[in-house]
Amino acid sequence: MKDLSRTGHVVIEPVAYVNLTIGSHLVTERLGYVHHGLYVGAGKVVHYAGLSRSLHRGPVQEVTLKAFAHGHPIWVRQSLGARFAGREAVRRAYSRLGEDCYRLISNNCEHFCMWCLYGENRSEQIDLLTSWAIDALDAGVKVIRQLSSVLTSKGTAGHANFPLQT
Repeated sequence: MKDLSRTGHVVIEPVAYVNLTIGSHLVTERLGYVHHGLYVGAGKVVHYAGLSRSLHRGPVQEVTLKAFAHGHPIWVRQSLGARFAGREAVRRAYSRLGEDCYRLISNNCEHFCMWCLYGENRSEQIDLLTSWAIDALDAGVKVIRQLSSVLTSKGTAGHANFPLQT
């Protein structure tokens, strides 16, 4: 497993199941992404099931730590500057229990946790993906412009030697 101890500005620490704090933002790696949930106590996590176990989206649900981990290590993501912490964050998580409006781009497991803790519907994974897509699109546009410029200049020179006859 790659080292998740520092990802950008966020400090992530491995979970010691015996000392989890209520309201902790939990993360666990999946194939191609990091899954998020909120620890609510008694060995339970509330998370947006989304696509965490299959290609069928799932609702906000309460599961055991083991079910949340799905065979992967769990880490605690520090929630520096959170507006809602502890029991208040847990109350917010429970208020959405059963919600079934999962959207990968706009309402996923990370959006859910960020809303519970910060009151903001954000996903750093989606922000990063969007940034990469914009950068790739920008690079593609530059390549197309350069090719177009080269082809136009070669095409004009070539056509000058063969005037159109009417």
